[in-house]
Amino acid sequence: MIIEQRPMCEVISDAIHILTSQIGHANTARFINYFSVGFGDYTEERKQLFAKYTVDDIVKEIKEYKKKPN
Repeated sequence: MIIEQRPMCEVISDAIHILTSQIGHANTARFINYFSVGFGDYTEERKQLFAKYTVDDIVKEIKEYKKKPN
């Protein structure tokens, strides 16, 4: 048996249509977000972002932030 391989954009479009018709727009969005991985390398970005800080620096900033009135 030969199975036609459709373009992924068509498969995704059909899947979204089916999900929306069965569980509604909001739950379809929740479902898609649950499986979305995102992008980038958070570990590397975090290292670069906090490279100049020590743990003590971060703790100090947190404590100062908590002292501020909302």
